[in-house]
Amino acid sequence: MSLDLALSTILSPIVLFFVLGLFAALLRSQMTVPEAFAKGLAIYLMMAIGLKGGVEMSKATLGPDILILAAVAILLSFLIPFLAYNALRITSKMDRINAAATAGHYGSISIVTFVAATQALQYAGIVTSGYMVAIAALMEVPAIISALLLARRGLSKGGEVAGSEKGELFREVMLNASVVVLVGSLIIGWVTGEQGMEKISPFFVTPFQGVLCLFLLDMGLSAGRGLRQGWRDLNVGALSFGIYMPLISAAITAGICKALSMTLGDTALLITLAASASYIAVPAAMRLALPKAKPSIYLTLSLGVTFPFNLTLGIPLYILLAQWVVS
Repeated sequence: MSLDLALSTILSPIVLFFVLGLFAALLRSQMTVPEAFAKGLAIYLMMAIGLKGGVEMSKATLGPDILILAAVAILLSFLIPFLAYNALRITSKMDRINAAATAGHYGSISIVTFVAATQALQYAGIVTSGYMVAIAALMEVPAIISALLLARRGLSKGGEVAGSEKGELFREVMLNASVVVLVGSLIIGWVTGEQGMEKISPFFVTPFQGVLCLFLLDMGLSAGRGLRQGWRDLNVGALSFGIYMPLISAAITAGICKALSMTLGDTALLITLAASASYIAVPAAMRLALPKAKPSIYLTLSLGVTFPFNLTLGIPLYILLAQWVVS
């Protein structure tokens, strides 16, 4: 049963389209997805995810268990970068600024990895709670704060984040497109409920998986090009970090989930969120806050190493880990 679940996840259309894009880029194919179209796909996916989560939240009662889970998720997002930073400094000898910027990516989350895990659980007939979308949204920002705190250790007394830029940085973090669309759609779904969703389901429900395949084809192309162009800036220690760090985060989160007595579906999703790495919200913030940090390092690791690992092998492992936790 567990092997069948792992194989069905790896051989699902969304993973295979990602692999197609990845190999096309590595083989230097001229295949491209127009940037504006790719951004439109990303907005569509976040709207669909937020709306569905909001509708599910409208059915749920906001109890102490949800509030505790939200607090745990925020704490995980804030603390994981400190662990990631020290791991990078020890195993790769990476400088403080790049280590801090990279660590922030591993405390925040990848919403596409979350969606892929949701689909894998749906294929397996495993139920998840709608409020997990809200948990994902809560885990976007705390890691950025951690990255900036870590970076200050290696900055001059004047700091890389000038006082005049702090307000702009705050707006960049809190009003990042992914955060705004996801949280806004969540609220709209919560307010309008099932009746509102029925009116727009032909657009946001039926085509969802097809749009996800298109988006992951583009992500595969981006990941392959990142690997091709950024590998020279990374040593073996840094590249291995992109694989062992998600596993460490997953193991820590699994222990927490066991203590909280969560359901199988929610356990798998929280483990996946903790093990994922941001490539949307955090890079945007790092470009503004830490301009000396190299995107060729943090984006190659998060998008070129961790994202492919999670999408192909990580998600099946996290579901199996969740099954072990709740058994």
